[in-house]
Amino acid sequence: MVVVTGGAHGIGQAIVEDFRKEGAVVEVIDKIPGTYYVGDISNKGTLEAFSSYVLEKHSHIDYLINNALPIMKGIDECSYEEFQYALSVGVTAPFYLTKLFKEHFNKDAVIVNISSSRDRMSQANTESYSAAKGGIAALTHALMMSLRGHVRVNSISPGWIDTHGHTYTGPDAYQQPAGRVGNPRDISSMVLFLCSSKASFINGENICIDGGMTKQMIYHEDGGWHLD
Repeated sequence: MVVVTGGAHGIGQAIVEDFRKEGAVVEVIDKIPGTYYVGDISNKGTLEAFSSYVLEKHSHIDYLINNALPIMKGIDECSYEEFQYALSVGVTAPFYLTKLFKEHFNKDAVIVNISSSRDRMSQANTESYSAAKGGIAALTHALMMSLRGHVRVNSISPGWIDTHGHTYTGPDAYQQPAGRVGNPRDISSMVLFLCSSKASFINGENICIDGGMTKQMIYHEDGGWHLD
């Protein structure tokens, strides 16, 4: 049985679809109305109610995928409350859901946290999102140590992933060492791999899936790049 947060669209939707194709039972929570549990995971009561709902139906969990996206706002416009909201969605909710489900994970259970390549690099005015994604990346190895021998915990850091079905050409594509922008299945495929027995010796890792962008050194007038 699989639990996915933020599973209504984008990467989360691809994860849900891929698990269901494999015959898994999937429970989804998202704040967008749909045929799943609807709720805002920044709220403690929502997390408690959702975990009770899941456990009443299934009693045990095999895989927890913490995917829900925090907001992205910068230091000039992000309020205290908005920053706290981003951390609640991106860090506190994955921690608290893990705590609520801790005694109900099956043998060989797996947690996969969705971080971002922004956990190691930034654009200006992205503080709320970057802080939340950096937090969940660090939370991953802390949880791995606490749950060792019972649950494997890994994270994935996606780069530029097109979640709207666009076809990117020109500089948007060829700036990526892989020659294209990523898509949700690039991430969902890794989620399913990390949850499989083939990945049984991978634990506490953060896997960056970004087409090579974070390994690309960029200097003025190098490789067609210019600083204006």
